[in-house]
Amino acid sequence: MSSRHVALSLFWRTFVLLALLLTGGIFAWVQTLRALEFEPRAVQAAQQIAALVNLSRAALRYSDSISRTSIVKTMDDQDALRVLPREPGDRWEPFEVDRFTRRVGQELHNRLGAETLVARTVNGRDGLWVGFTIENDLYWLQAESTRVVPLTPGTWFVWVGIALLATLVGSVAIARRINQPLRELSFAASRIRDGEFDSRLDENTLTSEIREVNMGFNRMARELAKVEEDRAIMLAGISHDLRTPLARLRLEAEMSVNDDEARRNMAMDIDQLDAIIDKFLDYARPGDTRLVPVHLSMLIDREAAGFRDPALQITSRVAIDVKVMADETELGRVFQNLFENARRYGQTPGTGITRIDVSYSRAGPWVTVSVRDHGRGVAPEKLAELTTPFYRGDTARTAATGAGLGLAIVDKSLQRMGGNLELANAAEGGLVAHVKLKRAP
Repeated sequence: MSSRHVALSLFWRTFVLLALLLTGGIFAWVQTLRALEFEPRAVQAAQQIAALVNLSRAALRYSDSISRTSIVKTMDDQDALRVLPREPGDRWEPFEVDRFTRRVGQELHNRLGAETLVARTVNGRDGLWVGFTIENDLYWLQAESTRVVPLTPGTWFVWVGIALLATLVGSVAIARRINQPLRELSFAASRIRDGEFDSRLDENTLTSEIREVNMGFNRMARELAKVEEDRAIMLAGISHDLRTPLARLRLEAEMSVNDDEARRNMAMDIDQLDAIIDKFLDYARPGDTRLVPVHLSMLIDREAAGFRDPALQITSRVAIDVKVMADETELGRVFQNLFENARRYGQTPGTGITRIDVSYSRAGPWVTVSVRDHGRGVAPEKLAELTTPFYRGDTARTAATGAGLGLAIVDKSLQRMGGNLELANAAEGGLVAHVKLKRAP
């Protein structure tokens, strides 16, 4: 069983890797900051509380009994800080309940003495309570517990959230920046694939590796353009040089050959050679196309009418209002080759007649035209080879002559117009060609 892989574009691959790296760095930084922040915060909180206790102890120690009572009453009226007498029957709970509070309690004992009491509740009242002694008098100092708490989870959440948001934005910017030259290269390569050899990439970019790739790509595009130009000139010369002697052969056959059957066979051979030359020229035709709205039904009827063979029956069920974006000449050549291919190879067994059914379907922005014959079909393993230049599936269909370029021309022409060709065997028998084109607005 083959494993299935999730396909990611280079942008998303770069983005995910950068995001994972930076997110891991953020969490490592948070853990480090918490470890570094824990000790100083605990010591600082203990120092503040110890200072308040020492200040209160000094104020009470150097006051007489009357003034001491007044000071205690005055501090008892404060909300943030209170000093209360400690009674033997007071009920209190230890302050040290976790790592942070234990560290605060330890620091308070070190600064105020081992006999110091540190509580979190006294007689059911919450707070930070520190018990101390002045000349055998026992007191409680109550401070707000918020003075000795670590950073709350909400604070950490806000910090981490901001850092993650910045990480995502930074990852997008970096990934886009890294992949921009590759995106331009991919776009230029797709234009080269479609036959547009004028694509040029920036040769002055600051990145040396990208600059070298762009320079190499531009050199390749120039060489391909030159090869394409030379090929067009060569094919034009071949067409002219071959057709001239073929015309002389036709004339000589008509004038010199007395046998009617021999003359007719020679004329058929000359016509076949001329048709093969046309196929070569069609396949090697430059890729410049101008897409315009084309009435599909009218074009199919026109191409079907061009076949004056009584053994060929073409039935079209394409609605008259269907229009596609195509080059009219190219699209006419597509259906001409499909009909010719069916005429050569798709005869209905036992009848000597070729029946072709043309239908269509719409799906979103696409129109699919199906051209089906009623022949023997093609072996499934050979379907993919039918669009290979010079390949003919004679062993699977009726024997016929030809250059083996018909379906290759169809496939290439459709690619130039932004469509595609799919070949399949019809369920009821015969070969069906699905021509997929963009729907005209």
